[in-house]
Amino acid sequence: MTVNIPLSLLDQLHTLAVRAGDLIMDIYKTDFDVQTKGDDSPVTKADQLAEDLITQGILEIAGDHFPIIGEEAFSDGKAPELDGGPFWLVDPLDGTKEFISKNGEFTVNIALIDAGSPVLGVVHAPALGQTYLGSPHGAFADLDGNGPKQIHCRPAPAKGLTALVSRNHKTPETVTFLEDFKIAKEMSAGSSLKFCHVARGAADLYPRLGRTMEWDTAAGHAVLVAAGGSVTNLDGQPLMYGKPGLDNPHFVAKGVLGLAD
Repeated sequence: MTVNIPLSLLDQLHTLAVRAGDLIMDIYKTDFDVQTKGDDSPVTKADQLAEDLITQGILEIAGDHFPIIGEEAFSDGKAPELDGGPFWLVDPLDGTKEFISKNGEFTVNIALIDAGSPVLGVVHAPALGQTYLGSPHGAFADLDGNGPKQIHCRPAPAKGLTALVSRNHKTPETVTFLEDFKIAKEMSAGSSLKFCHVARGAADLYPRLGRTMEWDTAAGHAVLVAAGGSVTNLDGQPLMYGKPGLDNPHFVAKGVLGLAD
């Protein structure tokens, strides 16, 4: 790793994510309009305004040393060129479908990528009042507004694993994949919260055999790795970032399972 990540940077990004979450919640409480992007995914004013706030905030906190890629800017064709160095990945509102359905399971995501790996991640769920942080300093969660406390993945329970599946994207391939494991329970969750549930020991396994983009996964990936877990492709290789087009392959997020990576 080449980037220095002081604790003060984490604190500032935590505050920035909460600011973006407050903006999002102001819109969440209204009858907002929903538009459709070129890839048929939904987008709202909250996505766009939160990304503007986060982008400006990163520039104020960390300067313009590293490129910033945000989901909405990328969708509009405004993506900086990557040169193999560190860069920021921002998903201002992951789980737009959850936001639209008002079930609360949407998140603000800020990540820093270095040498193809997420080395810092902030995941904030404003409707739930939860924030997760991951960095070389460890993984932490603020679940009750009383400040971050360290979290860890749990050992694999003897009675079987708890598997996380996407509420909107469970596929037949996912069902087949899980047949290879001793699954005691399945949980549904939206957005990048699935990574965070594994990171804090509430679940053990999250396979995603469907399309995702790098900004969907980077912050949660950083939190999970800092908590002792892993995110790999189906061949067991670490999920990497800065790929052409920023599309992810199918992947598996795991806690401390005692399973071969």
